[in-house]
Amino acid sequence: MGGAFLPLGALWALLTVPGLLFAARTARSNIILFLADDQDLEIGGMTPMKKTQSLIGELGATFANAFAVTPLCCPSRSSLLTGCYPHNHLVRNNSLEGNCSSPVWQRFQEPFTFPVYLQKKGYQTFYAGKYLNQYGDAKAGGVLHVPPGWNYWMGLVGNSKYYNYSLSVNGHEEKHGDLYEEDYLTDLITNRSLMFLQKLSRAPFLMVLAPPAAHSPWIASPLYQSAYSTVKAPRNGSFNVHGKDKHWLIRQAKNPMSNTSIEFLDNVYRQRWRTLLSVDDMVERVLRQLKSLDLLGSTYVFYTSDHGYHTGQFSLPIDKRQLYEFDIRVPLLVRGPGIKPNQTYLEPILNIDLGPTFLDIAGINVSLTPMDGQSFLPLLENRIHVNGWRSDFLVQYTGEGCSGKDPHCPSLGPGVSQCFPDCVCEDAFNNTYACVRTLSPINLQYCEFADAQDFVEVYNLTSDPHQLINVAKTVDPSLLEQMNQRLIKFQACAGPSCRS
Repeated sequence: MGGAFLPLGALWALLTVPGLLFAARTARSNIILFLADDQDLEIGGMTPMKKTQSLIGELGATFANAFAVTPLCCPSRSSLLTGCYPHNHLVRNNSLEGNCSSPVWQRFQEPFTFPVYLQKKGYQTFYAGKYLNQYGDAKAGGVLHVPPGWNYWMGLVGNSKYYNYSLSVNGHEEKHGDLYEEDYLTDLITNRSLMFLQKLSRAPFLMVLAPPAAHSPWIASPLYQSAYSTVKAPRNGSFNVHGKDKHWLIRQAKNPMSNTSIEFLDNVYRQRWRTLLSVDDMVERVLRQLKSLDLLGSTYVFYTSDHGYHTGQFSLPIDKRQLYEFDIRVPLLVRGPGIKPNQTYLEPILNIDLGPTFLDIAGINVSLTPMDGQSFLPLLENRIHVNGWRSDFLVQYTGEGCSGKDPHCPSLGPGVSQCFPDCVCEDAFNNTYACVRTLSPINLQYCEFADAQDFVEVYNLTSDPHQLINVAKTVDPSLLEQMNQRLIKFQACAGPSCRS
């Protein structure tokens, strides 16, 4: 499509026009990405996804070491779209001031997102669901702004919602209320995607389906509101453990947690699982539609999340934003042409690798783009020896605080945010860090904070998989120097130098 857009309903109506022909299908593979929101891997987030694990993971590949390069929605989604680390796409947090879907982002980053390249290559592109947290803001073009690269656009205005939201449907506002069968967003995305596949799709196509689950406000479909009524958040690992040797923000958490906090997070944990059941249904229905249209064999299907989550780890009630495994590890399942069933890969895959992989599938040379990630299609097709894959990578986060005192926690003064009534704050301005995470030859995480102390956290994840003990003061100083130098190089990398 060109610069003019029509609502999807109007486009579907065109199908009744006599003589309307669609381009012939080509041999190039189609691509579908299911992108969940706030879905963890470490604390059981994939447990409700029985159909997804069966239809994608068991019939394709599971990546056991998949990571987000930053644990917050807008920066992470910006990394996924651009294939770039945060220090290159410059999205710091979920606000317009933090460059989330800002006019600057739209001008300098959106033209280099993966759908733009695929559309130019002849792919028909479809997006439905959450995009970036500030998308649709009046200061950034409102619903009239349709990001480049998308033929059919159904973007959620603002952050995750399940009811009472607005969509930009190809630049036209579409308001929704609170009727389950008409408005429940996860099901709406499913139904619109099925209509696209049935009536509008032509090969090759790219579809990104981005439901709100398992993000707050955790409203389950009426079908699943009583599911998992006895489930509680896992009590193992770092649950309700005091992070005594960690950054001050972790040390300030109340330990042991109050009974009210534990009851609260247990309820959130159940609600998150309930919302994911509709996502599991989405995967099943879309794959069933692909099969009925004889498209399943020519389509790569990816399932992942923008980052992880925690519920009680190190006595932090609920959120993300931290450097630990529970916040940066994500599920990643892939099936498609030439991928053998029941494959498990241990190589570290990053969310910045998805865009390059999509480009590789389409036959586009990733080295001609600004992307920092690398295609993992050669891994899936056994075209690269595992020794040729990365062994380490960068994790970054820019802390977000409030200039005034938080009313829940005035004793901590200004600079904190995301605070709970019992004075546990999940973020702060100086919760700003950069880490090198290496899986071989040693399973290690090295992190530096941008604060007055230059605080350092180091974990040996072979002996301490739950990151209970910060060994920064006891490890060989030469290792600290080596990791510091590696971190400096990572923070200055761009494009090929991030992949070498």
